[in-house]
Amino acid sequence: MRPLGTVVVTGGASGLGAATVAAVRAAGGTPLVIDRNEPEAGIAWERADLADSAAAEQATRALIERAGGRIDGVFTAAGTDACGPLEKVDTAAWEQVVRVNLLGTAAVIRAALPALRASHGTVVTCASTLGVRALPDATAYCASKFGVVGFTRALAAETAGEVDVTLLIPGGMDTHFFDGRPEQYAPGPDVRLENPENVAEAVVFALTRPAGSPVREMLVCAATESSWP
Repeated sequence: MRPLGTVVVTGGASGLGAATVAAVRAAGGTPLVIDRNEPEAGIAWERADLADSAAAEQATRALIERAGGRIDGVFTAAGTDACGPLEKVDTAAWEQVVRVNLLGTAAVIRAALPALRASHGTVVTCASTLGVRALPDATAYCASKFGVVGFTRALAAETAGEVDVTLLIPGGMDTHFFDGRPEQYAPGPDVRLENPENVAEAVVFALTRPAGSPVREMLVCAATESSWP
């Protein structure tokens, strides 16, 4: 195992991102956050909308500069969704999902790669069980998360020996991600969602693997997860 060092976390103000920020701090690391909202007090952060690739890249570079030019990891937790039949989801809302989940992920990692190569750091991307299994009324989310899976596998091949890359595939988590959805798209009362703190521990495990010995892919979900297998 290696020390965590400094880790950039997107979406670090809430949900899995916030749980990972707390886990990184607890493990002795230093989290840096990119989010539209302010994270927990005392965390260095940059405000950016991950749907804006240029802003995401600028925020990443600004955090690296604030960290003295060195980072040891990146975790791309930020994500959003727009449920419904393809022809009924507003075009802008549909494309926003792809911009945040896929293009925002790529933008942050693109900006971080020079620093990660210098430290032989680790990238952990956040896909979903809906990045390997498709469901109706989830075309935007599935398109974005299937894209994250392909992007991450290609990135791992491209940077092998320079940067360690892990693909995280989480199931549904007990966060505010499902708030405000129509009833048919919200988890039912009997659904067991995974605790985000448990998933955050898996992220920290991936970030602390010895350099050159990454966990390539890991799926973390509740034992009764309905979207897996």
